Amino acid sequence: MLLFKGPRDQILSPLQSVCGIVEKRHTLPILSNVLMEKNGERLTLLATDIEIQIRTGTQAVGPESVALTVAARKLQDILRSLPESAEVSLNFEDRRLQLKAGKSRFNLQTLPAEDFPRMAPAEGEQTKLSLSQKQFKRLLALVQYAMAQQDIRYYLNGLLLVVNGNEMRVVATDGHRLAYASETLPEEHPRMEVILPRKTVLELSRQLADNDDPLEIVIAPTQVQFRFGDIEFVSKLIDGKFPDYERVIPQGHDKSIRLSRELLLQSLQRAAILTNEKFRGVRLVLGNGSLKIISNNAEQEDAQEEIEIDYAGDALDVGFNVTYLLDVLNNLSVDAIECRLADANSSALFVLPDNERFKYVVMPMRI
Repeated sequence: MLLFKGPRDQILSPLQSVCGIVEKRHTLPILSNVLMEKNGERLTLLATDIEIQIRTGTQAVGPESVALTVAARKLQDILRSLPESAEVSLNFEDRRLQLKAGKSRFNLQTLPAEDFPRMAPAEGEQTKLSLSQKQFKRLLALVQYAMAQQDIRYYLNGLLLVVNGNEMRVVATDGHRLAYASETLPEEHPRMEVILPRKTVLELSRQLADNDDPLEIVIAPTQVQFRFGDIEFVSKLIDGKFPDYERVIPQGHDKSIRLSRELLLQSLQRAAILTNEKFRGVRLVLGNGSLKIISNNAEQEDAQEEIEIDYAGDALDVGFNVTYLLDVLNNLSVDAIECRLADANSSALFVLPDNERFKYVVMPMRI
């Protein structure tokens, strides 16, 4: 039975949209597969890892209906290896999927579609939000690097999404630093807070387009759905209590300096070369008209960078993990950044000049 016939990219593109969440080796072999469902002239592709499910589709051929599952990565690798201009056909016969392109033939084993696990539809009250793909993609980019990776405090391995009135906030923290960003929504909504899993955030960042095309977000008590383009992306939510981020953001830091983001980034990158590999600490020494960045390591090597600044307040010597400073500077696209400090035992607050929509807090470290 013929499932698909057409240009390579017409099937490769939707396949790549769902393949990102497919685990290469899974305890359930069928989860390494993609579910292909043909209903008349629509071919739907669906992949899941039990926590996330992505569905998209393309045009099919013929009136018949059929469903099967096939190894997602193998099919993707075969399609990628074919010439861009290749005409591809997919046939399903004797429980095998045959792919033909020119003089190439590939026969892949399938598993029954009825064995493929699907996420249950959301229950309970749902809230719909809408904004552009670009707006949400940028929000994620501003904070996602601050998410924890494998913390036993599982609620830190994700991103807090807060909706309050016509404002959307995103917050990420790993306990050592915290990133916060906000955006205005076109409509008012009741207050709600949900935690998106880390894998969901990273996959969304990869898939969302940097344009004004619409993104619809549907939030339910245990799951969230994102709809954009031809893609329907469903994710479970993390059940937990996120830390009180507003308490972490310092107020009233009296030492404020404005710096060129690029200049500070390059100075920190050079100083980082001679930091201790394990602790990655640098000292920021604030003095009259200058900011010194000092690092050293166990081999008695050291580096010093100096940046001229407009500052005439009290002197200060405070240490930070240089990786946390580089992360924020690498993920911003502004010319200038403002750093607010208090004393050697207080965290630093990075903000954008004349913009309260972004905040980044870094805990100090003893060096």
